[in-house]
Amino acid sequence: MCKRCAVDVVSNQLPASPSRRTSLGMIGALSMLGISGAVRAAQSHSPPKPDNALTPDQAIERLMAGNQRYISGAINDRVFASTRAALARGQNPYACILSCADSRVSPELCFDEERGDLFVTRVAGNYLTNDILASLEYGVAVLHTPLIMVLGHTHCGAVGAAVNSFEKRAEFPGHIQTIITALLPAVRAAAGNANTETLTEASTTENIRQNVRRLKESNPIISSAVLDERIKVIGGIYDLETGRVERVT
Repeated sequence: MCKRCAVDVVSNQLPASPSRRTSLGMIGALSMLGISGAVRAAQSHSPPKPDNALTPDQAIERLMAGNQRYISGAINDRVFASTRAALARGQNPYACILSCADSRVSPELCFDEERGDLFVTRVAGNYLTNDILASLEYGVAVLHTPLIMVLGHTHCGAVGAAVNSFEKRAEFPGHIQTIITALLPAVRAAAGNANTETLTEASTTENIRQNVRRLKESNPIISSAVLDERIKVIGGIYDLETGRVERVT
């Protein structure tokens, strides 16, 4: 079947809502990139990890249950050899994580998961860049991941540096200033809200909220998936002292 015909078949099966029309355009774009053929080949078999085929709410429940195991020390045993062959032919992670690059934060560990379970992108300050957005769009459009979590953490050095820049006009060398510039909107917003938190704590939470909102509004792929309720975008903050992840949004 030609690429145009494949899109026509899908078009005849879907209601012509604006979000669906966006999805159809996305299918055509993926076909032009040569991605859809690989996806169809992968989907002709059972998914590599059948237990990862979840609804958004089930994905959230599984993430938080894994974090509880991590906190209590009752983590699952890992036998990597048992999934090696399945993962060699594909992946179907159940959650995408936009995490800080901080070495003290490891999503696979703090959610007690294995290879193939989480699609992780990382940057200091856990904020959305064009490259990270493209990766998360791939997770949603091609891997059909039902959940995205923006994962910040306490005592974040990147957020602390942005606060220092805001309060003392500090500047940073090289490309580090790029991170500070990206985080300053959250710091400014947090500074305008009276609360009992320190500015760094408030800015960390505000940064998570702002990036959750950016993801939900990101056209065309993620916003369409959110509108169709195929995915959820949430925020979380990891406490370095306790290991607990608290929902932010």
